[in-house]
Amino acid sequence: MSALTRLSVRAVRGVQRQQAASRRGMAGGGPEPSYWAEGTQKEGHINGVLFNETPPPPGQSRVWEDWEAPWYVAFGTATVILYTYLTNQPNTNLTDWARVEAKRRMAEKEAA
Repeated sequence: MSALTRLSVRAVRGVQRQQAASRRGMAGGGPEPSYWAEGTQKEGHINGVLFNETPPPPGQSRVWEDWEAPWYVAFGTATVILYTYLTNQPNTNLTDWARVEAKRRMAEKEAA
């Protein structure tokens, strides 16, 4: 039996075990429905607001919280440092070094 056939047989048996367990009632009821399930949110909940933050009145801009400016500065600085470091790394590829070394040795041999 090939590896692919054994793998597919295992997958089918796993699905069959799961179906049999759910028929026997052993699938585990699990916790209560999640917060996002229909009918579980409290009265007065406003949908469509990001991070439960109400939008500012028309004509006004959103005020940053205390942590936002340092976070953006730190994230931008880290991005610039990483980009600079990763683009200016020395070439340590063994194949490239061997090619340069071979060319140098061939040039020495021809010159001699």
